[in-house]
Amino acid sequence: MDLVPYALPLFFLLMGIELVYGISKGRNTYRINDSIGSLFMGGLSTASKLVLIGVGGLVYHAIAQYFSLTRLDTGSAFTWIFAFVAYDFCYYWAHRLGHERQILWASHVAHHQSEEYNLTTALRQTSTGFLLGWIFYIPMFLLGVPAEVYVTVGSLNLIYQYWVHTEHIPKLGWYEWVFITPSNHRVHHAQNNIYVDKNYGGVFILWDRFFNTFQEEREDEPPVFGILGPLHTFSPFWANLHIYVGIAQDAWRASSWKDKLWVLFARTGWRPADVEQVYPREKADLSHFEKFDPPLGGWQKIYTLFQLVVVLAAGVTLMLIPSLGYLPNLVIVSSMLVTMVCTGRILDGRPSAGLDMVRVGLLVVVSILSWVAGVATVVLGLLLAYTAINLLLMPLLLRSGGFPLPLQAAPE
Repeated sequence: MDLVPYALPLFFLLMGIELVYGISKGRNTYRINDSIGSLFMGGLSTASKLVLIGVGGLVYHAIAQYFSLTRLDTGSAFTWIFAFVAYDFCYYWAHRLGHERQILWASHVAHHQSEEYNLTTALRQTSTGFLLGWIFYIPMFLLGVPAEVYVTVGSLNLIYQYWVHTEHIPKLGWYEWVFITPSNHRVHHAQNNIYVDKNYGGVFILWDRFFNTFQEEREDEPPVFGILGPLHTFSPFWANLHIYVGIAQDAWRASSWKDKLWVLFARTGWRPADVEQVYPREKADLSHFEKFDPPLGGWQKIYTLFQLVVVLAAGVTLMLIPSLGYLPNLVIVSSMLVTMVCTGRILDGRPSAGLDMVRVGLLVVVSILSWVAGVATVVLGLLLAYTAINLLLMPLLLRSGGFPLPLQAAPE
């Protein structure tokens, strides 16, 4: 049983508590643009699972049916404890190789792009994990772990990881020796040289201590969050694909066929020598690190927060009512992505009015078609209300100068 949907109210409650606590202490770790970007990624990741088809489930079923050892008893406490620990062990290796191999990092990088560290960062998840992530959990099915147990312990593992994404909880004494904590997970999200590629466990830090990938958080080395090649955009589309694009470019440009293939499986950051020479990449200098933080006007904040609420509501609806059908799911997820891309351009301070006008124009067309097709009154009413609010807010954005136009002159 997937427990994550039931944990969502708690997730958002804790975000609110963390925000209020940070403001009251004069140490707010939230930025509107960064938080919206992270929550967009989480909403897209959740919704996309309903339309992206992976082979993992088919492989798991085949192994459980024909190749597994004796199927473990779901009524036994041993089965659940064993599965919980085994899942975290598999997660450790999936997570570790997700950092150490380029094709796997291309997917996992989405979780590390935020330059802030708060509970929204925990929900910043990839939408391409279905491609290869399933491989690392095959041993659980070979050992006879039932599918329902696997799904449940996997969701518990994910829920546990949520609370460690905060700067407000200090080191926790003896607990640091056994479990993942906010302190040792802050290390994992840092781009400082001493912290890179450390602390991979999901629940237990014991794997890192045993396999020599543990690093304690140091008082003299505050974590600098983000990735070594800054993303400089809040677009979830580019956030999910930019490493894949870089790998494809390096493979295309490499002169050696060996390098063309190896660029997929090489250690993260490796590039063919001839490509590096002609197309060098700028090295990160953390001594001059600046967060990507384009200024937002009042109406921009209102508009982008409104889009966030709608996107999250759509994602939760898809999660709780998965029986809508594949085509409606595909339409909704595609609409979410287009909305996120348009909103991301506003957050980036890039020209966005034309693209967003096209998006709202499509909403008008969809509303008319829905009315003609006799769509349920409640659904049509919500769609019309959403379209009307967009049409109301866009002129306010244009008049306030908070909606960048392609030909808008730069301020002197």
